Amino acid sequence: MGATVEVKAAVERTRIARAAGLVSAMTLVSRVLGLVRETVFAALLGAGFHSDAFRIGFRIPNLLRDLFAEGALSAAFVPTYARTAKEHGHAAAFRLANRVLTFLAVLLGVLVLVGIVFAQPLVGRLAPGFAGAAGKTELTVLLTRVMMPFLPLVSFAAVAMGMLNAEERFGVPALSPALFNVVTILWAVVLWRLHLTPEQVVLGWAFGTLLGGLAQFLVQVPALRRAGWRFRPEWAPRDPGLVRVASLMAPATVGLAAVQVNIFVNSTFASHDQGAVSWLDCAFRLLYLPIGLFGVALGTIATAGLARRAAEGDAEGLRRTLRQALSMLAFLTIPATAGLMAVGVPIVRLLYQHGRFTADDTRATAAALVLYSFGLVGYTGVKVLAPAFYALDRPRVPLAGSVLAVASNVVIVWTAYPRFGFGAIAVGTAAGSLLNAAFLLAAFERRLGGLLGQGLFRPIARMVAAAAAMAVVSWLAATGLERWLGTRGSLATMATALLPVALGVALYLPITRLLGIGEAEAIERLVVDRLRGRRAASTP
Repeated sequence: MGATVEVKAAVERTRIARAAGLVSAMTLVSRVLGLVRETVFAALLGAGFHSDAFRIGFRIPNLLRDLFAEGALSAAFVPTYARTAKEHGHAAAFRLANRVLTFLAVLLGVLVLVGIVFAQPLVGRLAPGFAGAAGKTELTVLLTRVMMPFLPLVSFAAVAMGMLNAEERFGVPALSPALFNVVTILWAVVLWRLHLTPEQVVLGWAFGTLLGGLAQFLVQVPALRRAGWRFRPEWAPRDPGLVRVASLMAPATVGLAAVQVNIFVNSTFASHDQGAVSWLDCAFRLLYLPIGLFGVALGTIATAGLARRAAEGDAEGLRRTLRQALSMLAFLTIPATAGLMAVGVPIVRLLYQHGRFTADDTRATAAALVLYSFGLVGYTGVKVLAPAFYALDRPRVPLAGSVLAVASNVVIVWTAYPRFGFGAIAVGTAAGSLLNAAFLLAAFERRLGGLLGQGLFRPIARMVAAAAAMAVVSWLAATGLERWLGTRGSLATMATALLPVALGVALYLPITRLLGIGEAEAIERLVVDRLRGRRAASTP
């Protein structure tokens, strides 16, 4: 019996590693392009008046996007769609998707109009500090109104992504955000070549954001059509599946709305420091890479598996899937945290310090990055843990975790900001994410058990030790290279950032393999299988 469980665990670990590898590869392309987009943006606008205005202007539709696209909608729609397909067939699942899209079109259309009409008071409350800079509030209001239609575009893309993920087709939806970045980067090239003023550039970038959102949705439509889906508007607000999605979304939306309180509080305080909004955004943008590669990838894969096992009543399979996903998550995010702390300044310098983005901006952004990094395990852990409770029809648990995260962040920022400035915002966000993940972990253990007592802590301790050794070596390498090459010029900035990172990766993998960590073995086996497959394919 024990051997059978071990075999199932090994199979599950390999399956998760293989699927995560695919999604991570696709997500890597998107995240790298996202960093390119941010680099171009920083070069064009720096980290001051116009950059702050754009980020706050985009934040208002983005807050609603988190509620209706990447957050509550995705978490509620995927398990409902999967259950409908299992119990009633794909035709019924497609019909549910059409009804969800129709309902969203009406609801989000109203929200867009409301956002456009009330943009002035919304900006005034979100960024009161902008009033101290002449014209900054007015520019932010204009940008908000231009970008409000981004909300329905990205929400439609989230529904399409959920449909494909529920069918366990992860490639296209994982790659779709890359098209958003490609469109905005190409648009930025056009803006650069036109030699526009900063006011014209920031307005043009807002329109490019809409084009990118549209592309992110449309690129997924061919894959859905090949699967048999055809869009037909259906207004059926009392459809049982739609009601179920709404019932799951309701507490999740409240929970995510609580998270938005964090963003609201953070933006309110940061708006009083010129450049702080941009420094914090640039720092957190760097965390998007590991969050997307590890948290979103593993969360996406785990969501489909957890929903299927919950529908089948397979409690042991649900525990095993979640346990393996969390262990793989720790294996990937712990060294990422250590690496960002060790070589944050060289990485920020390489990516952002161009054009109007100065050395002072680099130092401020790197300081925020180090503080944000403490919460990386929490950010990614929630992406994996929360879907388990939606699959179990317990959406109030993630709600409680979100409220706890908000409360801790508000207390920290409110009390520490007067003394520590914008750094308090990064600390509060990181602490809140860690508390949220710890709460969800404890809640799952209390409800189903079989998670923490299955050898999870010992390998994590070994991962921490390996990551600490890696970080020390990477920091020493970065420091030595800076003394040798300096910090100016393309060669110096690339060498001082990339070589320590490569050295750290090369060190971490063999150490964890020697320590007998199963995730290292799974990744090694996956790489070997891929290499053998390529060699076999190339052999005549």
